[in-house]
Amino acid sequence: MMYSIVDIETTGGDKITEISILVFDGEKVVNEFTSLVNPECTIPYYITSLTGINDNLVMNAPKFYEIAKRVLEITENTIFVAHSVNFDYNIIKKEFKSLGASFQRKKLCTVRLSRKIIPGLKSYSLGKLCKSLNIPISNRHRAKGDADATVILFKILLERDNNNVINSFLNPKSREATLPPLLPKSVIDNLPEKEGVYYFRNNENEIIYVGKSINIKQRILSHIYDKSKKEVNMCLETANITFTETGSELIALLHESSEIKRIYPKYNRAQRRTGENIALFIYQDRQGITHIATNKIKLVQKPITKFYNATEARVFIENLCEEFKLCPKYCHLQSNVSNCFHYQIKQCMGICRNEESVESYNSRVELALSSVRYQTESFIIKEKGRNKNEQAFVIVVNGTYKGFGYIENNAKNTLQEYSQNIIKQKDNKDINRILKWYLKSNPNNFVPLDEEKYNANFELNVLSNTIN
Repeated sequence: MMYSIVDIETTGGDKITEISILVFDGEKVVNEFTSLVNPECTIPYYITSLTGINDNLVMNAPKFYEIAKRVLEITENTIFVAHSVNFDYNIIKKEFKSLGASFQRKKLCTVRLSRKIIPGLKSYSLGKLCKSLNIPISNRHRAKGDADATVILFKILLERDNNNVINSFLNPKSREATLPPLLPKSVIDNLPEKEGVYYFRNNENEIIYVGKSINIKQRILSHIYDKSKKEVNMCLETANITFTETGSELIALLHESSEIKRIYPKYNRAQRRTGENIALFIYQDRQGITHIATNKIKLVQKPITKFYNATEARVFIENLCEEFKLCPKYCHLQSNVSNCFHYQIKQCMGICRNEESVESYNSRVELALSSVRYQTESFIIKEKGRNKNEQAFVIVVNGTYKGFGYIENNAKNTLQEYSQNIIKQKDNKDINRILKWYLKSNPNNFVPLDEEKYNANFELNVLSNTIN
């Protein structure tokens, strides 16, 4: 059996700057191809400081299309072997795809093989493995130096493979061979197929991604088999996956959003914003006309809703104006004007020209605001729990999300019991969006709080005060 031991250096993205392919017959290297590659883009300074490869060094090097035929020929009828193989393999495959060609080889990962054949080491990085196994390594972070070391490592793995691990990894049905190199198969085997929040962790046990799903195991496998650049890079760093079952999709959504803002993981982007600085509020002028306005959140006592920045707030108000035909003048979108421009294009009904009554306009403003507010300011949502003996709940008080929790099915559902079991959470616009979406889809699945009752029985320090 012939193996192509491969190592590449890149720009830090998906363009190759150097490639080394050593054809290994199990005992010795029988063929070799090593070359710098012109990536046709600038090499970042931090990559140059790591590899020593700079723009001048690759200026006269062949471009990938000029060496593509050689790469195909030398790897033909061989098994593609690399340390963290999916990284090298997927980048080479992408280079061929950009040329309109395909590249497909059986592959083996020396990280994953090392974890299986030589268990118990603290680290399986190439440098640490070489130190543990006394493998000489020179020209570290250069393609030829790392490929030479990988050949010696692979030879050791072949010699120590007493349980036929390598052949089992070549089995196309082997799930273990396709898992991220640092991730034990037992982690995947122990994942539940239930609703919850999951955490991708690196070698230092740092959380690098938080996600949610109604089927944790299925969703995590979709991450692993996704070939996009972000997913591949994330999975290459993943050494462990932990999870929290939530019982319902709603709790999973709320908990995921809160965890992303608490942890700020490397690979989460959509909900990483944390500081809401702008508040929406209303007031009436001397004519009794209701104005919609914004200000810094610390200057607004009872905000109707909150935004991360002024641009987001403006876009939101513009959409309200368009949907409910409100006047931009009284929504503070057009300043220092006696009459708004929108009247001319029939998007304002004339309140700014005394052609619409104050009562009619204000009723439309209230209709617009009702689309922003909850149906009732204080309520409890009840959802299924993590098992058949409990139920989940979500609490909103005075328009502010306070948190979620779980109580037993045979509980009396008193406000005191809810207060004792609540997991306090922070309110934010993303949470508001999730709850409004839920209530729109489940308009009857909430219970309004009796204000007099909860004032008498509820722990106000839990429910009425803002959670900091």
